[in-house]
Amino acid sequence: MKHFCSSSVSEDLGCRRGDFSRKHYGSVELLISSDADGAIQRAGRFRVENGSSDENATALPGTWRRTDVHLENPEYHTRWYFKYFLGQVHQNYIGNDAEKSPFFLSVTLSDQNNQRVPQYRAILWRKTGTQKICLPYSPTKTLSVKSILSAMNLDKFEKGPREIFHPEIQKDLLVLEEQEGSVNFKFGVLFAKDGQLTDDDMFSNEIGSDAFQKFLNLLGDTITLKGWTGYRGGLDTKNDTTGIHSVYTIYQGHEIMFHVSTMLPYSKENKQQVERKRHIGNDIVTIVFQEGEEPSPAFKPSMIRSHFTHIFALVRYDQQKDNYRLKIFSEESVPLFGPPLPSPPVFTDHQEFRDFLLVKLINGEKATLETPTFAQKRRRTLDMLIRSLYQDLMPDLHKNMLNRRSFSDVLPESPKSARKKEEARQAEFVRIGQALKLKSIVRGDAPSSLVASGICKKEPWEPQCFCSNFPHEAVCADPWGQALLVSTDAGVLLVDDDLPSVPVFDKTLPVKQMHVLEALDLLILRADKGKDARIFVFRLSAVQRGIEGKQAVKGKCDCRENKLEKTKGCHLYAINTHHSKELRIVVAIRNKLLLITRKHNKPSGVTGMALLSPLSESPVEEFQYIREICLSDSPAVMTLVDGPTEESDNLICVAYRHQFDVVNESTGEAFRLHHVEASRVNFVAAIDVYEDGEAGLLLCYNYSCIYKKVCPFNGGSFLVQPSASDFQFCWNQAPCAIGKETFCHPGLPPERLI
Repeated sequence: MKHFCSSSVSEDLGCRRGDFSRKHYGSVELLISSDADGAIQRAGRFRVENGSSDENATALPGTWRRTDVHLENPEYHTRWYFKYFLGQVHQNYIGNDAEKSPFFLSVTLSDQNNQRVPQYRAILWRKTGTQKICLPYSPTKTLSVKSILSAMNLDKFEKGPREIFHPEIQKDLLVLEEQEGSVNFKFGVLFAKDGQLTDDDMFSNEIGSDAFQKFLNLLGDTITLKGWTGYRGGLDTKNDTTGIHSVYTIYQGHEIMFHVSTMLPYSKENKQQVERKRHIGNDIVTIVFQEGEEPSPAFKPSMIRSHFTHIFALVRYDQQKDNYRLKIFSEESVPLFGPPLPSPPVFTDHQEFRDFLLVKLINGEKATLETPTFAQKRRRTLDMLIRSLYQDLMPDLHKNMLNRRSFSDVLPESPKSARKKEEARQAEFVRIGQALKLKSIVRGDAPSSLVASGICKKEPWEPQCFCSNFPHEAVCADPWGQALLVSTDAGVLLVDDDLPSVPVFDKTLPVKQMHVLEALDLLILRADKGKDARIFVFRLSAVQRGIEGKQAVKGKCDCRENKLEKTKGCHLYAINTHHSKELRIVVAIRNKLLLITRKHNKPSGVTGMALLSPLSESPVEEFQYIREICLSDSPAVMTLVDGPTEESDNLICVAYRHQFDVVNESTGEAFRLHHVEASRVNFVAAIDVYEDGEAGLLLCYNYSCIYKKVCPFNGGSFLVQPSASDFQFCWNQAPCAIGKETFCHPGLPPERLI
């Protein structure tokens, strides 16, 4: 079945005034814009959403649901090229349609979301806009470019499409995709005193009230502009020409800069406060914080002279009742957008109000970009970019960069004679794409939650000195809060910057592996000294109390109660690091794998109350042995892969001899994942990577790293994805270890950076 996904257009105004809008958006009416004297303005008509005008009205069933508050048309649905194409093996084509207008087509073979079914994704860039399509994959019937274009209603050509081999085309296509809309947002915030009827009066408020400051604190953090490296929203971050401070936040992966009227430059000589209007008047969305009670003169969009602002959010704060009231004004050409206002539109929970307001504003700006005015500008820009890119490629039409495989199979198998050359070309293509993707993430220009990592503004491999003078040889380490727990030749030490190291365990406990799991209050260690190797588990809180109480440093003899049963003689272990609710440990003893899980500790009584039976110092009793799996050889590297469901589809990746295998945890059945073509193999790591619930593995050995998607099926079978999902890169030196860092930003889920 074909599935089309294209940019939406403005709905008919008559439809938007009908029963649907009234049912789902409370009281929705059209408001004629007029000035303070009542004269009708040419600025257009506004639609007002006010939920219910009666504060004491009983909320109707279904008119207010917390689940209604969600971002519409999120970036990960629209930014296909960034998510599914960039940095992956895919093909790009260029051609002219029957009207001699150039177009670009990109095709890739990927997984259908959460269904583990291969499918084709295609993007067609034309001057009229962007089309996206998903087409089924058949192993027996290959897909042609002609059939893809036909499915997109493009059957006639002035010039047949040709494949673009140059890897730099990825950068140009990324620019085309950026025309779909902004990743980051800038919203105006205008402070209006009670009784003010003109924008000159509102913009002339030099300072705000206590209630206004409280509202700003709710919106985000006050930041210093000079030297600011995050999203700046057009504000000056070098010379303080647009103010010294501003308000900034991150919401669901989107950076938001607020243009606050009282923080922008104020001029006593300039009554119109042009510098303030220059920023807020050019914002699509503006929040008007109006002091006073409802009997005061009501706000009207005509009070603000701006042809660019399409949405006003009127916010009032009731100090006595400690609640916020919200009203939304939208220019009539803006399609309806959610979430619907509650009835009445009053919020007593301030955090709930913040979530609602930010979602409403982001959805409103996205909806505004679909109005004819913005859509036409976007199409003109897209047309100009496509024609310019086409002209740049014209000199290469007769070179090897473009060929005439216009109607050949998409993603074909190369002939054996040319396979090595094709593989080298694809490797370079993927390498450049990965570099572009990484740069977008580091800059903060990536769509969705990846944008938050732009705050770091550093390359992932850029070294940062943690301790400038460390006298011991480190064996392994793991972060603990802002400090680092390090196993050394002198024992296990807690290191915090250049402060004196704190001993935790002495050298009689030779730790070779460790995991600090702060969320679970656990410390897991593998102490290895020949046949007496063991896995030890500790409560972090107990270790912390020992450090704070300056107790005697523990040795091996003091840790007998912390040994896990059946782990004697182990040489390796691995834990699941992803989202699984259950902690799993796989312990390798020669060619045997022991699967151990941690029992769930369910508190008795009311949530948040202490357990009826106090926790013991040692958590050993919380772990239970599940099963044993025998391998054909002793593993050198081991990683756990969480399955996408709650069922038994978890995998263990193991490396031995010349291969990486995956083993089904439930059945013990092993499947070949990758064979290493080398006389000698130095296994470095197998790193689990997750994207939208789908698992992948970075297999690192010798000078190479190759990416493989892993798709387990219920029942124990296993799917090795087509080579289109693989990519490989190399180092100029063989690494001895590769790590994975997990970091968080306020309001965001954890991000993984490799």
